[in-house]
Amino acid sequence: MSTPNGFPQHSRVCLTRSMEGGAVQDLQAKKAGKAAKKEAGGDGAPPKVGTPISETLKLLPEELKANMKIKAITPRPPRKPRLERAASLDEKSWRKWRRFRTSQESLTDPNETSSSNGSLQEASPSPPSRGRASPCNPCCPQDSLHSSPDALEASPGGKSRAGASDLGKKASEISSAFGGLLRGKGFAGGKPRLSQIMPARPLPPMELNVASHSLRTANRIDSDCLDYRHYSQHKFGRVSSSLSDSRLQGNGTLYDSCSTDSMKSTFSVLTPIRAKDVRSRSYLEGSLLASGALMGAEELSRYFPDRNMGIFVATWNMQGQKELPANLDDFLLPTDPDFAQDMYVIGVQEGCPDRREWEIRLQETLGPHYVLLHSAAHGVLYMSVFIRRDLIWFCSEVEYATVTTRIVSQIKTKGALGISFTFFGTSFLFITSHFTSGDSKVNERKLDYNKTIQALTLPKNVPDTNPYRSSSSDVTTRFDEVFWFGDFNFRLNKDRETVDSILSQNPDTDVSKLLVYDQLTSEMSRGSIFKGFQEADIHFRPSYKFDIGKDSYDTTSKQRTPSYTDRVVFRSRYKDDIQAVKYSSCPVIKTSDHRPVFALFRVKVRPGRDNIPLAAGLFDRDLYLIGIRRRATRELLKRREQKDQRSSSICSIS
Repeated sequence: MSTPNGFPQHSRVCLTRSMEGGAVQDLQAKKAGKAAKKEAGGDGAPPKVGTPISETLKLLPEELKANMKIKAITPRPPRKPRLERAASLDEKSWRKWRRFRTSQESLTDPNETSSSNGSLQEASPSPPSRGRASPCNPCCPQDSLHSSPDALEASPGGKSRAGASDLGKKASEISSAFGGLLRGKGFAGGKPRLSQIMPARPLPPMELNVASHSLRTANRIDSDCLDYRHYSQHKFGRVSSSLSDSRLQGNGTLYDSCSTDSMKSTFSVLTPIRAKDVRSRSYLEGSLLASGALMGAEELSRYFPDRNMGIFVATWNMQGQKELPANLDDFLLPTDPDFAQDMYVIGVQEGCPDRREWEIRLQETLGPHYVLLHSAAHGVLYMSVFIRRDLIWFCSEVEYATVTTRIVSQIKTKGALGISFTFFGTSFLFITSHFTSGDSKVNERKLDYNKTIQALTLPKNVPDTNPYRSSSSDVTTRFDEVFWFGDFNFRLNKDRETVDSILSQNPDTDVSKLLVYDQLTSEMSRGSIFKGFQEADIHFRPSYKFDIGKDSYDTTSKQRTPSYTDRVVFRSRYKDDIQAVKYSSCPVIKTSDHRPVFALFRVKVRPGRDNIPLAAGLFDRDLYLIGIRRRATRELLKRREQKDQRSSSICSIS
């Protein structure tokens, strides 16, 4: 039998069955459409009552065939509705919006009719799609289909709705709406509801991203950050849901990937921290090397994957000059290494009268990436320790001690100054010294050394990382890594003429002939001083004694012999923990009779314990602000001078 509109009853049941099975692939739909056109031969006659289902399907448009499975089945009574699946956020919000619009249209449309087939369950429209098909209830009665303006317009010449074109149009509407039915609710008994009315005009094409224009504009992503989601997931393994705002997703508000992606792009590229890790952390207390410890292995690997840090150590005898160099970049930031170091330690002998001004100049040169961890002074001996600002949390309290080597202790021009602290689980000791001067006073200098290692009372409150390898008579044995630098005043045991002739023969870096006469090298080889210490190979010219402001050695009546008085030596508790990268001088700074000498090191760092006294991010804030302000002012003045030079230039045409 057939329905009033000419649509076979058994065909309708088969269509319902096949729609519940799902849609076929687009490729199969195209092939089926081409085959149907060939067999139909362009005939627009309606199907007869006895026409098989396969022949009826040939008359249906491609859109219907793309959303149904074509297979021969025997009509059966309808089954109980299947369990509905959980609807997505987009589907829920779309249904809510369509339900509200449909109810308004049903109340105002004069063509609205009541349901003629008994109680029907409310239809659930399909979520938005890129196609032109509008959501429709596939189970609505025939009258509701007749009331559709699109269906009326589709009948050519005002013929009966049982025509083939009308049948294809209605079948197309049914097939497009079946996706929404299968994703929503099925038939169920209940109160009769008004049928849905199709809009008078087709809905405009909708995109998957349905956020409002204002929201899309407010959360616009720059073109250079479009690949941030892929980059962050590839590098950091972030979960997208953890970076989006749950309030936007939980209240049914329409949102799109544009808004959530823009929220992700505002996050930093630092390694993300899981909430359970934060719960398990025990900052400022605890003595285990377990995961989550502030000074533990996990945190150390986060900042130093290879467990090595870069340290810059420098010494300079300023000769008490008030005038400071105009630029310290060549001294603190040499061009040979590509990257700046993690820590900068600068020791000064016979420092300038204004120590604070010197420290400000250091901060100005190093810039905002570094902070002054600690500074100390012993008379005219200065030492400043700068560290990267994101590493100050892993330092213990900083301690310092001093030793006077002169007979009259009130005169503090000769002596030693030591600063010590623990970084993660590695203890550091930095000593800057100014030993007795004089070409022949080697023994006095050795006495200065022995007095320093015995009288320097460090550490004080910070525990020793390895007390079993420490000695009470030698401060250098109580730390993992020791750097000793300063004006040691060891000379070359050779007359001035011989030294000048060697320097003239080797104008480059071959100074091996000079080092044969070096007093410090000789004493260290005998083990009488700096026991256990090493020094990197020297490839620079003697750092003493120059005429101020010139590259020539002493031209006064004293004719002092050029010597390697300024040195940097180091020792470690563990073999190969310290690797010297560079050892050189800075010949461009000529405000003193000494040239600054510096060394770059790669130092192995070990994880530590949280139960040590921590500095907790303490640094010299006032110095930091003054240095950064000066740095900015200097840059502005530089740009203004360049602008004035360009504006005052005169072009002459000959």
